[in-house]
Amino acid sequence: MQVPISWINELVQLENIELESLIEKLTLGGFEVEEIFHLEINNQKQIALEVSSTANRSDSLSIQGLSKEISALVNRPIKIADYLLKPTNWKKYIDLKTQPITTDSNCSTLLAIKIENFSKIAIPKWVTQKLLSSGIVPLNNLLDFQNYVLLETGYPFCFYDFDKICSKLQTSNFTLSISAAKRKQKILANNNLTYELDDSILTVNANELPIGIGGLIEAQEFAYSNLTNSLLIEGSIFNAAKIRQQSRKLGLRTDRSARYEKSLKNTYLIESIYRLISLLRIANPNLICKLHTSNQIVEPLSEAILLKYENINEILGPIYESNESKIQYISYQLITDYLTRLNFEFKKNETNLSWEVKIPHCRTSDITREIDLIEEIGRLHGFNNFLTSLPKIKTIGNEDVNYKTRKKITNCLLNLGFNELIHYSLVNEKTFLKNEIQLINPLVSDYSNLRVSLLPNLIKTVQENLKQKNVYLEGFEYGHVFNTDKAKIFKEKEYVAGIFGGIKTKLAWSSTATELGWFEAKGKIEQLFNQLNILPSWKNFLSKNNETIFHPYRSAELYLEENVSLGVFGQIHPILANQLSLSSEIYLFEFDMQVIAHQLQNTKLVLYKEYSTYPKIIKDLSFIVKRDVPFKEIQETLYANGTNFLSEVNLLDEYRGQPIPDQQTSLCLQLIFQSSKKTLENKEIENIINKLQLILITKFNAIIRI
Repeated sequence: MQVPISWINELVQLENIELESLIEKLTLGGFEVEEIFHLEINNQKQIALEVSSTANRSDSLSIQGLSKEISALVNRPIKIADYLLKPTNWKKYIDLKTQPITTDSNCSTLLAIKIENFSKIAIPKWVTQKLLSSGIVPLNNLLDFQNYVLLETGYPFCFYDFDKICSKLQTSNFTLSISAAKRKQKILANNNLTYELDDSILTVNANELPIGIGGLIEAQEFAYSNLTNSLLIEGSIFNAAKIRQQSRKLGLRTDRSARYEKSLKNTYLIESIYRLISLLRIANPNLICKLHTSNQIVEPLSEAILLKYENINEILGPIYESNESKIQYISYQLITDYLTRLNFEFKKNETNLSWEVKIPHCRTSDITREIDLIEEIGRLHGFNNFLTSLPKIKTIGNEDVNYKTRKKITNCLLNLGFNELIHYSLVNEKTFLKNEIQLINPLVSDYSNLRVSLLPNLIKTVQENLKQKNVYLEGFEYGHVFNTDKAKIFKEKEYVAGIFGGIKTKLAWSSTATELGWFEAKGKIEQLFNQLNILPSWKNFLSKNNETIFHPYRSAELYLEENVSLGVFGQIHPILANQLSLSSEIYLFEFDMQVIAHQLQNTKLVLYKEYSTYPKIIKDLSFIVKRDVPFKEIQETLYANGTNFLSEVNLLDEYRGQPIPDQQTSLCLQLIFQSSKKTLENKEIENIINKLQLILITKFNAIIRI
């Protein structure tokens, strides 16, 4: 909005105020000055400012509204315009004739005045000069008056040729209303463009005849001309969101819609139309005005807002005081003065140091809470006049458990040589897994399903990496997966998944390069959980959901006590690896983050014991058992019955084949005995070993080998 300083100066005396100081106050007050114009109009030099306001300040989009703001910012009185004082009787009469609107909330006020005996268009020179200084080229017709009133008051008005409407309807007695347009209804607007409407567009109607698009533009058929004798002036207040929506839909934005989009209020609507008519009367003293339509929604009165002095000081903080060494806050009396300058009605309570503030109707869109009032106080005092300080933190919060868990796992995986990866949670329906959850209305087909596992994206990333002639990628990812239970209820859980292997390495320069084997890969996972101080159990596992990804005989489920599933680990399925041209020695894992976090919380602190200075006794124990007996079960049995002297049980060798019977295996274990209090004797150890052999025979039907 281009604002001439001379026009502002008619309402607010700006003498002795430097231009730079005024621009600074406007900018800090929320009205950014984007450009300064030095103009010469009718041999008179003028200065104009290009001022922009925030989206919720429709009250400031006029000379009158901006003058109020400048008056408050520079603490100078404002001259009240004559048109704001004179139409007292008008307002009383119109208020008596106003009918309540109960049907359409998209138009809160509909006001129309009929003008008769209109014969001459004469634009005063002072109007022309103000239009030029505001950046508007005069056209010497009624549009100049519309533009002038729009600049001065901020209210847009629409002119219709009353006789044309009556001729079309064949009656002079019609009702003006706002309603939704009919589908595929077309209207030729005053800009010579035809618009096809639908029921989301508002139209201004005379009876059922559309004469304009609500809040945007009038129909060309009923536009005024130089021959117009009777006018219908329509001034309405529309819903901001509705006007914004239909303006975008039609690709039509006008000066009217620009005002309505910023939540224009009807505070001075009657005064503004009075101002417009008084301008028309300059050249038409015999002008006859009649109220045609006045409809309005009855809006509830806004409640007063309680403003507390302590809250102002807490939020805005101390102020600059050059003469004072101690910290000073903005005074109670100064805040009262600021509220007065803003034209806010209030009741002050000096005992409780508070104010009950009643917000003017024109400011109810942007001031709804106490914090908004505090912002107004800061604007007037100047935010640059407050001391800059960091907020005081009263309590320090603890890190989130999930964050701590992720941080710990990330450090462990990075130390093991992994890279962190990130993928979308939406996937293509053509993945390696079944039971994908399909979206009802996906934006694109490539992202039409919710993922049920992190593994497909990891495998695809490795495949794409190889297509680009890069090496195998070892990476991990955190992410949410989505599944349904038996009752078809959707559930969301967080997992950490990874992929590694496929890289050929040499143990020595002369040896053959080999890929990572199953036991080496398993050892990497064990190393991860050792660093987390978690000791999971392993068992053979192959879920129907993962059968297309994991090797049927080289996959395992990791679980904790009470059979709580931790996740899965395994080798890639050879068929899938062959289809994707990947190495068959690729390994995958996917673990439940919630289970890991819970386990880390409940894991006891590591207990340390005294180092033994006494020698160890190492014994080997060989026996034959069935192949389906897990080594872990044997190991736990030996620890449970080997007394406190048995410190370690290690598997040295496993042999299958002749002369070992079918479905059986020969195990060779290393038993390490040590005491922290004495030197052990062979006789003691032999007795313990004999006891352990008997237990193995009894519990596992073992055959002891000598």
